[in-house]
Formats: sequence, structure tokens, C-alpha cells
Amino acid sequence: MTEWLQLPKVPLASWTESFVDFLKAYFSGLFKFISNMIGSFIDLLITIMTSVPSIVLILILAGIAWYTSRWTIGVFTIVGLLFIENLGYWDGTIQTLALVLTSMAISFVIGVPLGIWMSQNDKLRNVFTPVLDFMQTMPAFVYLIPAILFFGIGMVPGVIASVIFATPPTIRLTNLGIRQVPEDLVEASDSFGATTSQKLFRIQLPLATPTIMAGVNQSIMLALSMVVIASLVGAPGLGADVYRAVSQIKVGVGFEAGLAIVILAIILDRVSQNIGKTK
Repeated sequence: MTEWLQLPKVPLASWTESFVDFLKAYFSGLFKFISNMIGSFIDLLITIMTSVPSIVLILILAGIAWYTSRWTIGVFTIVGLLFIENLGYWDGTIQTLALVLTSMAISFVIGVPLGIWMSQNDKLRNVFTPVLDFMQTMPAFVYLIPAILFFGIGMVPGVIASVIFATPPTIRLTNLGIRQVPEDLVEASDSFGATTSQKLFRIQLPLATPTIMAGVNQSIMLALSMVVIASLVGAPGLGADVYRAVSQIKVGVGFEAGLAIVILAIILDRVSQNIGKTK
């Protein structure tokens, strides 16, 4: 009876490999261009942040934290970053910060327009929702496989995997924030003859900014977690320090690098939470 129930295996693996081979054969130039652009941007960020003394950069970051949040976050930023420098992880912190900022910039540029588009089109939302579900439920390690195939090893595949992993929250919450704008305000703007772009940029986006920034905050945290995982494919930064400590069973070094990641994560979380809020 069970023999009748057995069906031929769907050759999903071979189909996937054929599709990857097709992309590599016909779009290798595009992948190389993207790799060069992202790599150059990361190098530029690292060069800018390392061209000034560490204490100056720490004060700048603390000022940003103080301005966007409150004085306690500014003090925590100074103490936390000075502690990281004292432990000897300043260079790794700069590299990790550059990777996270690059990933977040790309996620923002892709995610916000897509979220706006979804908010204006119900059919598009119905198409994108299962795609976003798939992107968020796929194990993070899986994203490293196509990133390595198309972009090699190093910083770029780590950023690409981080973008794929971190973009869905920005898309979802941009769509949600715009859809949650009170209908009476939208109807009032219609009664005054506002165009679609006027409604979007003068009413919907300003009111949806807190929700959109909540999505950006989630994307930053996901990007940071993925950048650490990307150390498995050669991405530099604090993740590489953690990976070396684990492979060499150095508990103390692993704790130091992990604590540096936690401090950086808290700073990024508090700053991104408060950007756009009225104090």
C-alpha cells in the first residue's frame, strides 16, 4: 500500500542549482558591479571613521546619542565606547559599524519605497506578504550560501545577506504606518483637492514616521546580528573576533568581543528608537 503512496522526489535542489548557474552565467557583470559599489562604500565609511582620533569619534557618537535620546544614553555611549577601546576592539567595532550602516542604508532605500507602494496597492500587498514571510522565516545561515556564490567571500556577501535578512521589517512597518493614518485626515485632504503625492508626503508619511522608524530599528538589530554571523564567510569586525574565540575555545576573549557587540547594539537601538520622535 505504501508503495502506491510513494511519489517521485521533486528535483528542487537541481532546479535551484540550475537557476544559480543561469544567474552566474548571464549576470556576473552585474554582481561584480554591485560588489565593487558596496565594497567601495564600506571602505569609504571605514576610512572616514578611522581618519579621526577615536576620542573625537566617540564624542561625536555620544553627541548624536544625547541629541536623539537623552543625556544618560550619551553618557553610556562615551563610557561604553571607551571601554571597547580599552579592551582593544575599536578597529573591529568600526568595521562592524560600517557594515551595519551600509546594510541599513540599502535596506532603507529598498524597504521604504516598497512599503509605500504596498500601502497604495492591496494586490501588491497580497503578493509581497508571503514573500516577506518567507524572507523572515528562512534561517539566517541560508542567506550566506547564495551570497558566497554570487559575491565571493568577505564584506560584500555579509552585507548582501544582512540586507535580505533585515529589510522585511522596514517594508512591513512602512506599509502598516501609512495604512494606520486616520481615514478622516485622508478624506479631509481629498476634499481640499490634494493630489496623491501631496497626501503621501504632507500627511501620511509624517504621521507614519514613528512606525517607520520602529521598522528601521528592527532592521538595524537584525543587520547587526547577521553581520556577526557573516564572519563565517570572511566578513571582518567583532563577529570575526567572536568566531576566532569560539574556534580556539578562548572563553575570555569571546566574552570581551560579545560584550563589545552588546554595547554597540544598545547604542544603535536607543538612537534608532528615538530618531523622529518629538522630545
